[in-house]
Amino acid sequence: MSTPSIQRPTTTAFFAQAAISFGLSLAALMIGIIKLPVGPWERGFLALGLVFVVSSAFTLAKCVRDRQEVAEVKNRVDKARIDKLLIEQDVFKPGQL
Repeated sequence: MSTPSIQRPTTTAFFAQAAISFGLSLAALMIGIIKLPVGPWERGFLALGLVFVVSSAFTLAKCVRDRQEVAEVKNRVDKARIDKLLIEQDVFKPGQL
């Protein structure tokens, strides 16, 4: 008697909106770095910072997702153990209570 997960799948529209907004913000920042009135060293530093921030954001999102999945699996295992213990108990057997 397990309860199904309430998590809803991501809709295509939401995924498209997230991908487009990420692409637009990344493009806008890259154009801003290119148009800055600074030398190539400063521009390179800002570009490397942008790459580092984007890769760190993806890594953090993956770590958060992995933690949530582990917690969900652990909760399901614990619930299955409790269900098994409850099923194995015979309340009508003398000496059980």
